[in-house]
Amino acid sequence: MAKSKLDARFKRKRSIRKKVSGTAERPRLSVFRSLKQVYAQVIDDEAGHTLVTVSSLEESVEGKDKKERAKVVGRLLAERCQAKGMKRVVFDRNGYLYHGRVRAVAEAAREAGLEF
Repeated sequence: MAKSKLDARFKRKRSIRKKVSGTAERPRLSVFRSLKQVYAQVIDDEAGHTLVTVSSLEESVEGKDKKERAKVVGRLLAERCQAKGMKRVVFDRNGYLYHGRVRAVAEAAREAGLEF
Protein backbone atom coordinates (compact mmCIF):
# COMPACT_ATOMS: atom_id res chain seq x y z
CA MET A 1 0.00 0.00 0.00
CA ALA A 2 1.39 3.40 -1.00
CA LYS A 3 1.92 5.98 1.72
CA SER A 4 0.79 9.53 1.17
CA LYS A 5 2.88 12.62 1.79
CA LEU A 6 0.78 13.31 4.87
CA ASP A 7 1.46 9.84 6.28
CA ALA A 8 5.19 10.37 5.78
CA ARG A 9 4.99 13.74 7.53
CA PHE A 10 3.13 12.27 10.51
CA LYS A 11 5.74 9.52 10.78
CA ARG A 12 8.53 12.15 10.86
CA LYS A 13 6.50 14.20 13.33
CA ARG A 14 6.15 11.27 15.75
CA SER A 15 9.87 10.62 15.54
CA ILE A 16 10.70 14.25 16.27
CA ARG A 17 8.21 14.59 19.14
CA LYS A 18 9.72 11.58 20.92
CA LYS A 19 12.91 13.61 21.30
CA VAL A 20 11.68 17.22 21.48
CA SER A 21 9.70 18.55 24.43
CA GLY A 22 9.25 22.07 25.74
CA THR A 23 9.88 23.08 29.35
CA ALA A 24 9.32 26.31 31.24
CA GLU A 25 13.01 27.23 30.84
CA ARG A 26 13.19 26.16 27.20
CA PRO A 27 9.77 25.97 25.51
CA ARG A 28 9.10 24.34 22.14
CA LEU A 29 8.75 26.50 19.02
CA SER A 30 6.34 24.64 16.76
CA VAL A 31 5.81 25.64 13.12
CA PHE A 32 2.77 24.69 11.05
CA ARG A 33 2.37 25.58 7.41
CA SER A 34 -0.74 25.29 5.31
CA LEU A 35 -0.88 25.89 1.59
CA LYS A 36 -1.32 29.64 2.04
CA GLN A 37 -0.38 30.53 5.62
CA VAL A 38 2.29 29.82 8.23
CA TYR A 39 1.70 29.60 11.98
CA ALA A 40 4.25 29.49 14.80
CA GLN A 41 3.71 29.02 18.50
CA VAL A 42 5.84 28.62 21.60
CA ILE A 43 4.58 25.88 23.92
CA ASP A 44 5.40 24.78 27.46
CA ASP A 45 4.64 21.04 27.22
CA GLU A 46 5.05 20.41 30.95
CA ALA A 47 2.26 22.85 31.84
CA GLY A 48 0.36 22.28 28.59
CA HIS A 49 0.17 26.00 27.76
CA THR A 50 0.77 27.99 24.62
CA LEU A 51 2.91 30.97 25.62
CA VAL A 52 3.20 32.93 22.36
CA THR A 53 1.52 32.56 18.99
CA VAL A 54 1.96 34.33 15.65
CA SER A 55 0.48 33.65 12.23
CA SER A 56 0.67 35.14 8.78
CA LEU A 57 -3.04 36.00 9.08
CA GLU A 58 -2.25 38.90 11.43
CA GLU A 59 -2.62 42.37 9.96
CA SER A 60 0.92 43.36 10.96
CA VAL A 61 2.38 40.55 8.82
CA GLU A 62 2.93 41.79 5.30
CA GLY A 63 5.07 40.53 2.46
CA LYS A 64 5.05 39.97 -1.25
CA ASP A 65 5.24 36.20 -1.14
CA LYS A 66 4.74 33.38 1.33
CA LYS A 67 8.43 33.10 2.21
CA GLU A 68 8.71 36.80 3.07
CA ARG A 69 5.61 36.55 5.28
CA ALA A 70 7.20 33.54 7.01
CA LYS A 71 10.28 35.66 7.79
CA VAL A 72 8.07 38.35 9.31
CA VAL A 73 6.31 35.69 11.42
CA GLY A 74 9.70 34.49 12.72
CA ARG A 75 10.84 38.02 13.59
CA LEU A 76 7.55 38.86 15.29
CA LEU A 77 7.62 35.62 17.28
CA ALA A 78 11.14 36.35 18.53
CA GLU A 79 10.15 39.87 19.58
CA ARG A 80 7.11 38.59 21.51
CA CYS A 81 9.19 35.87 23.18
CA GLN A 82 11.81 38.35 24.29
CA ALA A 83 9.10 40.64 25.64
CA LYS A 84 8.01 37.74 27.86
CA GLY A 85 11.59 37.01 28.91
CA MET A 86 12.24 33.92 26.76
CA LYS A 87 15.55 33.72 24.94
CA ARG A 88 16.05 29.98 24.38
CA VAL A 89 13.64 27.57 22.68
CA VAL A 90 13.66 24.09 21.18
CA PHE A 91 12.74 24.05 17.48
CA ASP A 92 10.01 21.64 16.34
CA ARG A 93 9.66 21.56 12.57
CA ASN A 94 6.48 19.51 13.01
CA GLY A 95 7.42 16.83 10.50
CA TYR A 96 8.12 19.29 7.68
CA LEU A 97 11.46 19.30 5.93
CA TYR A 98 13.78 22.10 7.06
CA HIS A 99 13.33 23.99 3.82
CA GLY A 100 11.41 26.94 2.43
CA ARG A 101 8.97 28.62 4.79
CA VAL A 102 9.87 26.47 7.80
CA ARG A 103 13.52 27.42 7.38
CA ALA A 104 12.58 31.08 6.83
CA VAL A 105 10.70 31.19 10.17
CA ALA A 106 13.62 29.56 12.01
CA GLU A 107 16.34 31.76 10.52
CA ALA A 108 14.36 34.98 11.05
CA ALA A 109 13.72 34.04 14.70
CA ARG A 110 17.43 33.33 15.18
CA GLU A 111 18.41 36.66 13.59
CA ALA A 112 15.95 38.46 15.87
CA GLY A 113 17.62 37.01 18.97
CA LEU A 114 16.10 33.61 19.81
CA GLU A 115 18.57 30.82 20.55
CA PHE A 116 17.99 27.23 19.39
